Amino acid sequence: MKKRVVEVLVLSDIHLGTYGCHAKELLLYLKSIKPKHVILNGDIIDIWQFKKRYWPKSHMKVVKHVMQWITKGVQVTYITGNHDEMLRKFEGFQMGSFKIVNKLLLNLGNESAWIFHGDVFDVTMQHSKWIAKLGAIGYDLLILLNSGVNYMSKKMGKEPVSMSKKIKNSVKSAVKFINDFEKIAADIAIDNKYDYVICGHIHQPEMRRIKNEYGEVMYLNSGDWIENLTALEYNEGAWELYEFASDLKVKGINNMEVEYHEVLETEVLFKNMLEEFQLMKSDK
Repeated sequence: MKKRVVEVLVLSDIHLGTYGCHAKELLLYLKSIKPKHVILNGDIIDIWQFKKRYWPKSHMKVVKHVMQWITKGVQVTYITGNHDEMLRKFEGFQMGSFKIVNKLLLNLGNESAWIFHGDVFDVTMQHSKWIAKLGAIGYDLLILLNSGVNYMSKKMGKEPVSMSKKIKNSVKSAVKFINDFEKIAADIAIDNKYDYVICGHIHQPEMRRIKNEYGEVMYLNSGDWIENLTALEYNEGAWELYEFASDLKVKGINNMEVEYHEVLETEVLFKNMLEEFQLMKSDK
């Protein structure tokens, strides 16, 4: 399959190193495109949860693929997030076409895009980081449970479901948090007269114009590779929201191979769960 040229690619919230990460699907997508500038907008590697000792081959293949882009001269900008905040002390580091930053102002012709992860707006992150980390563990357990449910649903010929998305959509406080997050980001961008504001963090893919009394801005969120499997692509003066679920060409590639490795990794997944349960018992 001929690779699509993408002028700017924005990916966020991949969470490599966690059970919920859809690394195999991401790798299929990455192999289908030829980007000129790749922006990794935070939470790419989940350093918070590295203690799980869970690092499948598919996760390493994603890292290697990005490294291959760098060796070929593709510009790769790593914007730090909260789950990979350890990298913030390396802000300004640059090697070849790779650099680490905390935020990015990108010029796109006569337009400007303000790009950052978004955890700066999270009050929990600012004042009670232990609560945020506890929430991350709970979220990951929910994703793990969801994976088991969907594994059984697939065997029974039923469609997969996203338990976390259903909870988000049904809990008013979660919906309000998302709306507040988008409004704050848009208000600051309008004050600074940016044309675009691009975030990650909340795992909610979006493209929409937001207005206030002082002007308007295009708000974009690249989503994630846990639930939504989405990215942002910029070509010929316009942004588009990529959705893996709608990309029939990519989904059809090596489908049998993906299915085979999914079964193997599911066995590894439950083996890890058993080991962790035994460790918990021995700690008591």
